[in-house]
Amino acid sequence: MSKIRNISNLKELKEKLLKEKKKRFIVIPNGTCGRAKGSKEVSKAMVEKTKGLSVGFEIKITGCIGFCEVEPIVVILPDRITYVRVKEEDVQEILEAVKNNRIVERLLYKDPTTGNRFEKLEDIPFYKKQMPLIFGKNLEIDPKNILDYISQEGYTALAAVIEGMSPDTVIETIKKAGLRGRGGGGFPTGIKWESCRRAQGDIKYVICNADEGDPGAYMDRAVLEGNPHSVLEGMIIGAYAIGAHEGYIYVRQEYPLAVKHFTIALEQAREYGLLGENILGSGFNFDVKIARGGGAFVCGESTALMTSIEGRPGEPRAKHVHTVEKGLKEMPTTLNNVETWANVPLIINKGWKWYSSIGTEESKGTKIFSLVGKVNNTGLVEVPMGISLREIVYDIGGGIRGGKKLKAVQTGGPSGGCVPESLIDTPVDFDKLTEVGSMMGSGGMIVMDEDNCMVDIARYFVGFLKDESCGKCTPCREGLWQMDAILTDICDGKGKEDDIEILEDLAWLMKNCCLCQLGTTAANPLLTTLKYFREEYDAHIKEKRCPAGVCKALIRYSIDKDKCNGCGLCKLKCSVEAITGEKNEVHILDTEKCIKCGICYEICKFDAVVKE
Repeated sequence: MSKIRNISNLKELKEKLLKEKKKRFIVIPNGTCGRAKGSKEVSKAMVEKTKGLSVGFEIKITGCIGFCEVEPIVVILPDRITYVRVKEEDVQEILEAVKNNRIVERLLYKDPTTGNRFEKLEDIPFYKKQMPLIFGKNLEIDPKNILDYISQEGYTALAAVIEGMSPDTVIETIKKAGLRGRGGGGFPTGIKWESCRRAQGDIKYVICNADEGDPGAYMDRAVLEGNPHSVLEGMIIGAYAIGAHEGYIYVRQEYPLAVKHFTIALEQAREYGLLGENILGSGFNFDVKIARGGGAFVCGESTALMTSIEGRPGEPRAKHVHTVEKGLKEMPTTLNNVETWANVPLIINKGWKWYSSIGTEESKGTKIFSLVGKVNNTGLVEVPMGISLREIVYDIGGGIRGGKKLKAVQTGGPSGGCVPESLIDTPVDFDKLTEVGSMMGSGGMIVMDEDNCMVDIARYFVGFLKDESCGKCTPCREGLWQMDAILTDICDGKGKEDDIEILEDLAWLMKNCCLCQLGTTAANPLLTTLKYFREEYDAHIKEKRCPAGVCKALIRYSIDKDKCNGCGLCKLKCSVEAITGEKNEVHILDTEKCIKCGICYEICKFDAVVKE
């Protein structure tokens, strides 16, 4: 391993790697999501079965490639033949097929609607409308091998910056590209960098926010696990632009694999002379440290994150002084999230005109979303800004599970809003989502169907934020507790007609008086459900009824005597013996004993158990 002392060395190494690069690969994604479903065991079996054999291809262990629903996945390159839901016992058959240029038909992806099977990755409906500018490299890069990254144009952008761009030129390029922060705020990245560069201070910092506390969101984790050098390269370029020599990446404690891969990336970048002192012989010095977060949601907020790095409780501060002027250790600081930093090398390599041609007028480029919930195809999707919610849910996500009816899509994490089915054609960008009461956020996207109670959904997110509030400011601390108590009462059948007015007053107070974005946006789930699903609140309060049949206190189970054939299955499964009746005779459900667990309703094959 020889140090890259200048730009010529980097170019020579890249050319050498391209000449030596093998043509055929068996790729096995091994992100945290894949490992949870057995990809580590598949990888181990693949490696063991090819030991000592001259098979003409190389096995590559990579990060997640997005389609988490059907993992473990195996992709054969360069043909891009894709096998899904692979098990250890399938490995030998795949190897034989690769050697003999055959395809294992039964392991190809099968569309649940049409029954069609697809051979190539890009032909699978889940991938067809995606534009994987950032996420696409995960397929061809071993995250533990810097040489893989270099062979894929890695550190080419850094070389171009050092070789022929001044810091001001770099900043101007990012401004012209129209890159906006992907962590949720959507602030123009170039303007943030410019402000930090002009700020007074002998020491300046760059920080990568990889805290990612939204329930169901894991985009940043997947990028760090699969392509850590793309983030690191972006940070080095950003540091060069603002004049920083020290940087931090703040990663939540629950991301051990991401930390492991980023640690390896740091070590390898230092060894190759791409990080540390005299980077690429330019005289520019910059290094990065890893800071581990304890999992507090509020530490995703910029000032709370910085106080946490400093070793103090993660509490936000008022924004009358911006962090680009006084941030970490009271010094000018630029903070961007994982996805924002990963965009930077792309913009430098391909040009601002190329980047700004993607997306909408005010929202450029692509965005990675975590598509989860009541949708057939769950996983990570990278799409151009401006794509509609309909295209994401139905074309990429494959529609609603079980043929149910879409009710809403919640975007932007716990502080986002619920967009109703009537607005499913809303374009997905920073401004359009805000117009309908939601927001982009960091990229969480939860799909809900007719079985979701929107009052319960509001209660869930408010309850989450209540527990995650740092408690520093009164409107957030007390407001969330009051909201949670009122929503809980409504779900428990104790709601009063003036509760709605009180909730709206609390929401106004928090939006206008809270110290940080956690508090000012915390009412979004409540306000959007009130706006678009008011009839459900009225049913809970006035009729003491939950239309979706979710809130236990407001539902009742009974047995329809005309449909019950006395099979006895409900009686057998009832844990509190609330159901009585002899075999082949109509059964009776004692509502006084019933704990409303719903097991009888779920297992009855004859629709004899009624929920109302």
